Amino acid sequence: MANHLGSHSETDPNSRLYNPCQYLNLQVPITNLYKLPTSPEFLFAEESLHQRRSWGENLTFYTGSAYLGGSVSGAVVGLFTALRNFEQGDTLKLKINRILNSTGHAGRSWGNRIGVVGLVYSGMESGIVAVTDREDILSSVAAGLATGAVCRAARGVRSAAIAGALGGLAAGAVVAGKHVLKRYVPI
Repeated sequence: MANHLGSHSETDPNSRLYNPCQYLNLQVPITNLYKLPTSPEFLFAEESLHQRRSWGENLTFYTGSAYLGGSVSGAVVGLFTALRNFEQGDTLKLKINRILNSTGHAGRSWGNRIGVVGLVYSGMESGIVAVTDREDILSSVAAGLATGAVCRAARGVRSAAIAGALGGLAAGAVVAGKHVLKRYVPI
């Protein structure tokens, strides 16, 4: 098969070739249309200097993963609750119905509660990063601290302070764990 792309495609390390017709032995120079960049494309040069997610991506990621984690955890708790509440004369159909109702209710409830925590955390972290213009462990810990305090503020100052401290510790542990995984686990 002849190469109609020229020598530029072989020497340019920032592109890769995609050819859906590569096994058809077509001698068509239209394959230049399938030349795709391998690096991210930015509209402004300043965007390429900061390699971080946008606030919208953070909002989607943290809220979605918190909701998913909360839903799965709630479903597990609901499963054990349903298994514990079986009665002597329950049929298999009734047992399955109890399990489905209990896991669905607890999963939704936990998912919504923890999803809101993820939503508040993403807003706090994006705000802190926007104000300080740096994304590091301290920004994540401060966002966790603020999230814990905001989520428990209605229960009093002491409860907000304890929840803030726990939120800061949790955020610091997650970020430290992420750095450890990056360093010691090859991907």
